[in-house]
Amino acid sequence: MALAHTFKANPHWLPRQRPHAIAAIPGENGLPFVGNTLKMLRDPIAFGQHMVSNYGRVFRNHAFGGPTVSLMGPEANELVLFDRDRIFSSEQGWGPMLNLLFPRGLMLMDFEKHRADRKVMSVAFKPEPMRHYAEALNAGIARTVSGWSGKPMRFYDSIKALTLDLAADSFLGMPLGPEADRINQAFVDEVQASVAPVRIPLPGTQMRKGVKARAYLIELFKREIPKRRAGTDDGGGHDFFSQFCRATDEAGQPLSDDAIADHMNFLMMAAHDTITSSATSLVMLLGRNPEWQDRLREEIAGLGLNDDAGLPYGQLDRLVLTEYAFREALRLVPPVPSLPRRAVRDFEFGGYHIPAGTMIGISPAYTHKMPEHWPDPQRFDPMRFSPEESKGRHKYAWVPFGGGAHMCIGLHFATMQIRILMAHLLSRYRIELDEGSGAEWQAWPIPRPKDGLPVRFVPLG
Repeated sequence: MALAHTFKANPHWLPRQRPHAIAAIPGENGLPFVGNTLKMLRDPIAFGQHMVSNYGRVFRNHAFGGPTVSLMGPEANELVLFDRDRIFSSEQGWGPMLNLLFPRGLMLMDFEKHRADRKVMSVAFKPEPMRHYAEALNAGIARTVSGWSGKPMRFYDSIKALTLDLAADSFLGMPLGPEADRINQAFVDEVQASVAPVRIPLPGTQMRKGVKARAYLIELFKREIPKRRAGTDDGGGHDFFSQFCRATDEAGQPLSDDAIADHMNFLMMAAHDTITSSATSLVMLLGRNPEWQDRLREEIAGLGLNDDAGLPYGQLDRLVLTEYAFREALRLVPPVPSLPRRAVRDFEFGGYHIPAGTMIGISPAYTHKMPEHWPDPQRFDPMRFSPEESKGRHKYAWVPFGGGAHMCIGLHFATMQIRILMAHLLSRYRIELDEGSGAEWQAWPIPRPKDGLPVRFVPLG
């Protein structure tokens, strides 16, 4: 298996920014070679608060291989994510972390190329496919959670296996079978490699494991493409993979095998890893706040659902409090704590001139805890998202799904899956956490509890 041995930027990327170009911006470089990377990995929230306290909401940093300017707060989020003037490149921002792992993924595209591929992919998230996904999610979730009764378990591990199965059913249209464990581990290796300190796939490094994992997954997807193009697979053609293989671009041409495989690799990772993190944080917070379990359970009971049928697609919008609770979990534990971009043109912000070529970082995790937008920010309070409480809040104070042209394409799928999961869990069980369960989380690259979140699902009397 051939592996790339160096990270190579795409030819159109701007050259690496020299530190002296942003020397006028206050900040600190940290240790030689690694900069502040280790501090950021250890506790990104504390690091961000330290830097803002010392240097303000625009500061210079050195991490993950180079100088960065961090812009903190909702105004910065709006500038970067809405990107009215097309100043910020997502491809060149994420590229140094992801180019060896998820090349040609939707997140690593900009402007017209991004718009064209996103348009092709959006067919998978229209109402009819979403109805099909809802049926598959109900069946898969009911089948699995019915076996969770009473026994101690590590929720993160269990929900990760379930969300991978659900993503395979909805997006691939096929069971993973005996390869399931290897596929799951391959996604784990890819994601962990994205923040590995060593950025080239040298033998024995996490990056090499990630690159090998990508090669395995790409081969898995490519061997299925001919059947999907011809419509000879066994999945019935309703899944995203089949639709994507038969889709055409604006010129009427089918996408290449490489493009399809890379999009599937990124989509499958995002469709189960980020939802795993979000479902885990929500279950943890409901376990710590049993009064909210009761409120959501009452809302779910009001729908008069049958356990086997689950939550029909047409009933999703009736679970208003459930959505508020999910949003609050995403506020407290955003699945993507920070978002990188690269300035392709000079711009001004916060009284500073920031030149083209500068790596830019914004922080949902920091913004979501700013007390001026979220009073008593550590408290779990889903009613923050009621119309009354939301009135007047900055639109970009809550950005767990990003924003602008790069708003997460699967956000409605994620919300639907969480609503269906909660309907099945809370109509059957009471969530009970062990003492100290979920006390410490690994923040990067996608948040997860270090103890796996020990939990019990106690059948309702």
